[in-house]
Amino acid sequence: MEIILSNSSSKPIYEQIVLQIKEMIMNGELKANDPLPSMRKLAKDLHVSIITTQRAYDELSKDGFIHVIPAKGAFVSEQNKDFIREENLRRIEKQMEEICILAKQTGITKEEIEELLHLVYEEN
Repeated sequence: MEIILSNSSSKPIYEQIVLQIKEMIMNGELKANDPLPSMRKLAKDLHVSIITTQRAYDELSKDGFIHVIPAKGAFVSEQNKDFIREENLRRIEKQMEEICILAKQTGITKEEIEELLHLVYEEN
């Protein structure tokens, strides 16, 4: 499992860890019941505080991406299709918000955005 941290990112380190692990789970790189490194090992590998990795694992657990079994470790949770769909819808909505802000700043109309979305959607 490769996690790359950026000191120049505006996101806190724990959030960078969370986002990258979520991405690995969502794209199938990490599968249900796969073990994650211990918090201590991950902290050592990333050269961060164990408090940082604990916060990341707590966040992942709270969001349902992993489950922690005391004295056994952290494991990728079983993901159902509804959960994955909801997470992807949340991500799409966030990106669409950014698109709308940029479009308004640039003077692009809603109709132009809809047309562009249609074209891009059909190409892919």
